[in-house]
This record gives sequence, C-alpha cells and structure tokens, in this order.
Amino acid sequence: MTRPDGVPALTNVTIDGERLWGTLMETAKIGGTAKGGIRRLTMSEEDKRVRDWFKAACEAAGCTVTVDTIGNMFARREGKNPDLPPICMGSHLDTQPTGGKFDGILGVLAGLEAIRSLDAIGYQTNAPIEVINWTNEEGARFTPAMMASGAFAGVFTEEYILSRTDREGTTFADAMDAIGYRGDTPLGGRKLGAMFELHIEQGPILEAEDRMIGVVTGVQSIRWFELTITGAAAHAGATPMPARRDALVGAARAIEAVEAVALAHAPDGVGTVGILECRPGSTNVVPGEVFLTIDLRHPLDEVVARMEEDLRARLAEIQGRLEFGLERIWVSPAVHFDPVLIGHVREAAERLGFRHRDIASGAGHDAVYTARICPTTMVFVPCKEGISHNEAEESTFEQCAAGTQVLLNAVLAYDATLEG
Repeated sequence: MTRPDGVPALTNVTIDGERLWGTLMETAKIGGTAKGGIRRLTMSEEDKRVRDWFKAACEAAGCTVTVDTIGNMFARREGKNPDLPPICMGSHLDTQPTGGKFDGILGVLAGLEAIRSLDAIGYQTNAPIEVINWTNEEGARFTPAMMASGAFAGVFTEEYILSRTDREGTTFADAMDAIGYRGDTPLGGRKLGAMFELHIEQGPILEAEDRMIGVVTGVQSIRWFELTITGAAAHAGATPMPARRDALVGAARAIEAVEAVALAHAPDGVGTVGILECRPGSTNVVPGEVFLTIDLRHPLDEVVARMEEDLRARLAEIQGRLEFGLERIWVSPAVHFDPVLIGHVREAAERLGFRHRDIASGAGHDAVYTARICPTTMVFVPCKEGISHNEAEESTFEQCAAGTQVLLNAVLAYDATLEG
C-alpha cells in the first residue's frame, strides 16, 4: 500500500513497551552481576542459557529457529512470498566481562518484540522476517570482534573462526561444542534481503542534544593491534638501573605513544590500550615481557592508515634495547549504510514525532559486515552519559520502546515496497 505521493504507507502496528522491557530485565538475570550489569562471554554457560531462552521465546512466537555451523542463530517468521529473501533484525546476546544490559541485547529482543507485535494483530509481511543473534560480536573472549557476522559475509573462513583461541587456550570450536551450539545450517551461502540493527549509541551525543533517535549513516574505520615488548627478566634488587631491559617501562612509553597518536588526529581520532599483561608478574622481578592491545579509530580509512604509520614511527623511536613486535590483527574499513533504508528510518522517526539526527557510529557492529552483502542500516537510541561496555550502562524504558517502534516501522515501510 502506498500514499498518493508514492511513499509506502506505514502499517499501524504498535509494539508493547512493557513486554519488551520485561524481556530485557528477564534476560539481564542470565549472567547478571552484583553491580547490575552482565557477564556473558560468548560460548560460556551463561551464553548457552540466554541462547536457550531466545530459542524457546522465538519458537513460542511461531518462528522456526536454525543455527549455523559457527553458532549464529536465525529465527524466521514466514511472509506471503517465500521466494523473497528475508528482512532481518538483530544484533548479539554476548557481553563484555563487565558489560551492560542493553549493548546488542536490545537489538535482538527488539526484533523478537517486533515479531510478537505482528503476531498480535495477525499481520503478514510480504517478505519473511528473521531475527538474528550473531555470535561473538564483542570479541571479549575470542578475537576479532564481529567475527561470526564477518564469516557469514565471507570476510573470515569457517576454519579460521573455529581455530581461534581464548586467553586460556580453549578453541572456539571446543567452546561451541561444550555448550551444544554448533548448528548444522551451512555458514553463509544465502541471501539476506535487508538488515536493520537497533543499538544503544554507546556515546554521549543523542543524550546531550536531547534526541530520541539516531539515524545511523555509517561506521568509522577501525584497526586492532597486538604489541609484544620483550626485554629481560632480572632481579629487582640486584640489577642496576642502567643494566635493565624493563619491558614494562617500554610499555608505558608505548601507551603514551598511542595517546599521542590519537591526540595528533583529534577530535575524531581515538586510540585505546585495552589489555595489558606483564610477565613474569612477580613483585621482585624486573618485567621481561609485556603484551598489550591497541585500538585505533577514525571516520576515514586514510586517516587510520596515517595513524598506524605514526604509531609505528613513534614505537621505533622509543624501543631502545627492547624488542617491539607490533602485529595488526584486524582491519574494519569505514562503512556507509544504504540510503534507502536510512530514509525509511528517518521517515519513521519523523512520523512518530521523535527528535532525531543523522549520526555515524564510533563503535563497530555486526551491521558493518552485513552491509557488504545486503542493504543495511542501524537505529540508535541514547544511553545515559554515553556509558557502555560497563555495568553502569543504562537506557530508559521510553528510549528502548521508541527505538523498537522506529525499527518496526522502518522494516514495514521497506517491506511495503516488495511484491507479496
């Protein structure tokens, strides 16, 4: 159905905000922490429990749930035309070690709520609808981040994913088998019609501007590195200062170099050292080896490339008698989302009367990889003080409901342009 001006008319399907909020709070208990956050690392026992919950909830809503060979979950609601590729919603259910209740989770449960709302009035879309739970978006246990959506899009091989190990040496394959979520659906190899991902902003802009909806136009460029600094372990009391090759001192200088690179490319450039491991880790031993991770980001690919060049040059200047081994382990180029889907999100926000703005994502998302294989866009809602990857992460009932309603309206507007 279209309006006289040719713009698809929106079907009047209203989501149930109370039901959505209830699912958010119910699943937050799975891996819940004392500080109100969630610890639900991918392929952990907590991940199994939330996956079991999601599968049961989707099947109760009439969906068929399949799992592929690296654990991605697809809950399918059939449409009028089974030959059309599915319109997809979703995100991820895994969290950081001290994560919050909304990062990724909102996107998956909003998709479930959309299906429940369609069921409530018996509305059948033209295309099938699928809600996806992508595996290991966070990259907190297995690196790189977003690796399962990346594998679905053909960026990583299945063999590469299965062989990844966590810090304890457990392979991804073994962890997946341990919780029983190695599915039998082949990885990738099928078409998605479109992908819509709802997410908290994970930044302060929407809240600061008192806007309910972020119309996401793309995602900035990201590069990850691992740096191993090798010196010489020695006795802390018997080794004179001039004779030391202290790897931790080198690491301190390297961390300062990361900050200097980011500041040199401010305000949009950012740099982070997120993991620091000191060996052998004894009070009276001069550290002989340090391992650390580096995350560089900027909206432009060419600037991130210059940031890497700058970092390598600075590290070469400071290494002295230490050995610096810098390895680039992941590159995620800048992404520009589909203008048609962006338009549907923007129009949905306008029709619903929500203050909104166009915004680029500073964080990576599974939508980065689906954008390579199908039309993709995202919807942002605010989070308190921009805090995320933190147990204090918070988004309100109203914000979650607003984002879910915009998501559903945008999906239905796109679906109305397809042949039933």
